[in-house]
Amino acid sequence: MYYDTIIKVKNAQMARKESLTVPYSRMDHAVLRALAEKRFVKEVQRKTVGRRSVLEVKLSYEGGKPRIEGVKIVSKPSRRMYRPSAELKPVRQGFGIAILSTSKGVMSNSEARKQKVGGEYLFEIW
Repeated sequence: MYYDTIIKVKNAQMARKESLTVPYSRMDHAVLRALAEKRFVKEVQRKTVGRRSVLEVKLSYEGGKPRIEGVKIVSKPSRRMYRPSAELKPVRQGFGIAILSTSKGVMSNSEARKQKVGGEYLFEIW
């Protein structure tokens, strides 16, 4: 699930790793691409190792500090959270972003507001 991958990325950055590999899933790939667009990670590539597909995530640092300081998982399998575009507010006074799964794909809260689409409010990251 996407929340396991996000926590793995955060922990790898805290441990000052250069890169990380996680098992491939379309949802994880979409979420990591959205994070790469907002520069929370440098790059995401799909690779094949043997018969399995994995995602190689190159981690991003800013001044030697991890780019990801915190994560708050909002929507979980036990409780799904949905938000219309009018209710999408800035995260941490604009220092963070929220990731949503919309009918037009996985995107940040600012992109969803521009396109006027709501969706499942997956997590916040700062």
